Amino acid sequence: MTPPDDFNPVIGAAEVLEAGVRRIVAPNPSPMTYHGTNTYLVGKRDLAVIDPGPQSDAHLQSILDAVGGDQKITHIIVTHSHLDHSPLARPLAEATGAPIFAFGGATAGRSEAMIALAASGMVGGGEGIDATFQPDITVEDGDFINGSDWQLEVLHTPGHIGNHICLAWNDLCFTADHVMGWASSLVSPPDGDLTDFMESCAKLEDREWRVFYPGHGDAVDTPTERLDWLIDHRLNRETAILDLLEVAPATAQELAKAIYTETPPELLGAATRNVLAHLIDLVGQTEVSAIGSVSEGAQFLRL
Repeated sequence: MTPPDDFNPVIGAAEVLEAGVRRIVAPNPSPMTYHGTNTYLVGKRDLAVIDPGPQSDAHLQSILDAVGGDQKITHIIVTHSHLDHSPLARPLAEATGAPIFAFGGATAGRSEAMIALAASGMVGGGEGIDATFQPDITVEDGDFINGSDWQLEVLHTPGHIGNHICLAWNDLCFTADHVMGWASSLVSPPDGDLTDFMESCAKLEDREWRVFYPGHGDAVDTPTERLDWLIDHRLNRETAILDLLEVAPATAQELAKAIYTETPPELLGAATRNVLAHLIDLVGQTEVSAIGSVSEGAQFLRL
């Protein structure tokens, strides 16, 4: 998917999105983060900071500068422990005294299937993982985090990574890296699990939303359409993989090269991990089988 060309945020500036919601884009642009990580400030007096972002003195200062004289950061919420979302949480906590909320550490929420794969050592992972991250306060699905003029509902949405959460505030949702407008989400086993990802998409589809505020890129003003696209996108990838395996066994990389024909070479590794996630999901559905042990280099065949 080609990123939209009308999203050009001023890096480090606190932009008002609606009453009680501001966005500061961190200075960490890349092919995987777009312009940078979105840090959100929620509230008018007691402030929640959602996803402080990467280790960056400049971004830490931008967050602190956005706090008005009658405001105070009272909550720091991390949606998941990737290096572009969580490392600044601890320095921000030390600067403000606010506790850090999250679903758990780097492996929290990992599915039984991914636990087994990780234990086998057959599937690499850990791309961009903040392995030492730990929250001060652990939250679970359905919990509420409360401020003086806001209430955020925790929605556990594993898939991109096991400890991923979205945060609902009435009819808006901070979707982090699960649903973004500029690109689809990376699912890289064993940290990511496509089976979980699709279930999390269905979970979000069960609600009526007005807007999504994602971890990267602009707001998504058509949440239902975007979720439908994301689900169809994954189902189409699944069909393409199965069609190719009807012809001959193939590795995840061979399949990625055949399917992601317009993907830049520097992103082929991420595409391969996405294909591997599909293959593992299809093994679970007994649609395909690995020749030998499941691994990125293994050949897979259609059953």
